[in-house]
Amino acid sequence: MNATLLSDTELLVVKRDGKRVNFDGEKIAVAINKGFNSTLGTEYTSKDVNKVYLKVLEEIEKEYSDEKEIKIEQIQDLIEKNLKNLGYADVLEQFSSYRERRNESRKVFASRQHKLMKSIESLSLKDAKEETAKRENANVDGDTAMGTMLQFGSTVSKEFAKAYRMKSKFASAHDSGQIHIHDMDFLPMGTTTCCQIDLAELFKDGFSTGHGHLRCPNDIMSYTALAAIAIQSNQNDQHGGQSVPAFDYYMAPGVLKTFKKQFKQVLYDFLEIMGIVGYIKFHNVEKKIEKLKSIEFDINEFSEFYQCSEEAERIFKKAYKKAYDKTDRITYQAMEAFIHNLNTMHSRAGAQVPFSSINFGTDTSPEGRMVMKNYLYATEAGLGRGETPIFPISIFKVKEGVNYNKGDKNYDLFQLSCKVSAKRLFPNFAFIDSPFNKQYYKEDDYRTEIAYMGCRTRVIGNVVNPDKEIVPGRGNLSFTSINLPRIGIKHGQVLNKKTDLKGFYTELGELMDLVKDQLLERFDIQCSKKIYNFPFLLGQGVWIDSKGLKNNSRIRGVLKNGTLTIGFIGLAETLKALIGKHHGESAEAQKLGLEIISFMRKKTDEYSKQYKLNFSLIATPAEGLSGRFTAIDKSIYGVLKGITDREYYTNSFHVPVYYNTSIVHKLEVEGPYHELTNGGHISYIELDGDVANNLEAFEKVVRIMHDNNIGYGAINHPVDRDPICGYTGVIGDVCPGCGRREFEGVPIERVKNASLTCCGR
Repeated sequence: MNATLLSDTELLVVKRDGKRVNFDGEKIAVAINKGFNSTLGTEYTSKDVNKVYLKVLEEIEKEYSDEKEIKIEQIQDLIEKNLKNLGYADVLEQFSSYRERRNESRKVFASRQHKLMKSIESLSLKDAKEETAKRENANVDGDTAMGTMLQFGSTVSKEFAKAYRMKSKFASAHDSGQIHIHDMDFLPMGTTTCCQIDLAELFKDGFSTGHGHLRCPNDIMSYTALAAIAIQSNQNDQHGGQSVPAFDYYMAPGVLKTFKKQFKQVLYDFLEIMGIVGYIKFHNVEKKIEKLKSIEFDINEFSEFYQCSEEAERIFKKAYKKAYDKTDRITYQAMEAFIHNLNTMHSRAGAQVPFSSINFGTDTSPEGRMVMKNYLYATEAGLGRGETPIFPISIFKVKEGVNYNKGDKNYDLFQLSCKVSAKRLFPNFAFIDSPFNKQYYKEDDYRTEIAYMGCRTRVIGNVVNPDKEIVPGRGNLSFTSINLPRIGIKHGQVLNKKTDLKGFYTELGELMDLVKDQLLERFDIQCSKKIYNFPFLLGQGVWIDSKGLKNNSRIRGVLKNGTLTIGFIGLAETLKALIGKHHGESAEAQKLGLEIISFMRKKTDEYSKQYKLNFSLIATPAEGLSGRFTAIDKSIYGVLKGITDREYYTNSFHVPVYYNTSIVHKLEVEGPYHELTNGGHISYIELDGDVANNLEAFEKVVRIMHDNNIGYGAINHPVDRDPICGYTGVIGDVCPGCGRREFEGVPIERVKNASLTCCGR
């Protein structure tokens, strides 16, 4: 049978929308091939596909030779008939199932068109302050042309994902507010959420962004420039943020390379002025400089070159001091440029600045210390007009014996971090000594030091490969959050005469099972992609174990090192619904709160064991989500005091911000939840007044966090700036810098740490 037999006929194919197109046998072959490819664990070849294809063509020629038209459904019927007749029962099952899902999806998508057009109308006609969809991410300006275009694409993609890429029960649970599937607009693309980038590995041989290869950097300016480019490039392959887990260690070699250049040049210039370059045999000096392991050393190591000349000895010592000082200044400039780049460079078609985070604090080498010192100084100085830099979100890693106590090598940097955070909100603080972080820590291996995404995501444990319980090269795959307060309302005393905890846990368990299945479905979509779909993340080996994989390689084996995460929101309101009090105001409520989150953690651990995948529990970071759930629940249950009577549910396990309590009590209550939420967590402390003038108190708060086993903590306080005079600090109705009033001219700029979310839309 000639496969092209029907190619020149006048037979028309009637599509589902009534349009008529010329018959194209190749499309039939493609459809059959997809059916065979969807059948896993079989050894089918192109011969099997061709056998079915030719039989279908033969029947079309026989049955429709006198017809002018054939419907698309009739062609599909013939495919199914011949799959059955030829003994391909497994392929038939996959083909029929896919066909049925597509038909159902078309109906669903059609029913959503009105809602879709209303959403697009709102995006077109309303400003970000009026339309919440335009305010989903801190790094997207929803009022700009490109920002609006991004939201258009996002809106359409979400509806497509619901209709075509997920089971209807998942879409229904999301739309009804039982769950929230985060970053659903990226689900069809199969992107992962975030990654902790190993810059040392990336810089080793250089890397490509797709427009040319960038060689290994050779000075600190190039190190920070390439670090920013790596963050920008990787963000284009993911829907979440980018974190650098050991910024100090990664940048330190750049400082040493810079010093060597400066020392050689300054020394040569001095010796040339004195006319003794030849006498010193400078070529041998250069060789010795290249062998230096640190920027700090005893200059007498070079005595062999100046032992016969006091003048030469003086020159060597002077050159060393000048080279060291120049390296220090260049390092500051590099850090300043890095911060400026990450607050101005764009990714994702120019619609976003990269959501970036850096972790540092434990490198005790002179080079690492110089990096941290100058980064903190550059952060303190602010941007070009003194603005507080939003990115990168910096996280200081606190470790006893390294920087926490007086006498520790980096204690001065810990104090400097407190000073800068008191002025600029950042750094936040990660605590390596908290038991659930310390269990992974191996001395002299910074890859095992806990690091966080700025939004709170944490990835370290690895049931897939326990030998690779490290931070670099890993990240979250996707996460979905559960509306915990609604389950509390349904089974609590607020609606019933008594609390039904058995019913509560039964429904919570069922909902977690549903979310688990949804995450697995999304994981399958991600694993169906190829290396070329993520040219930087996988193509350049950023993700763990992906280096060297071919373009058509299967990626499940490397992606499974990431995490599949279940989140929750509104524990406080859940407890109020169940027993009338939240965990901040009642020991009984605290006991129940810990039982609930322990129940959830136990379930995720069971999923990990069952599926050999890294399921984890996260204290959800989405600020906007808390309002979405509340609005839906309020429409169902009305205004319930202490539960739906505000515009938001309390973030994750936090003690409500409106509840008046002490810092110590808040952290004592929240501390135990950090251990349970292995997918990520954060505790905020809200301070009033200008804390920059009370650094002792600021440091004390950090120490209280440490003592209460907080994994990741941040301190919020007023950070205001007058763009007219540049004054930065607490500004009330009148600016202390120039005396102008709040609404006289340009508004006062006010920044708050907790408003930043890199993912979880």
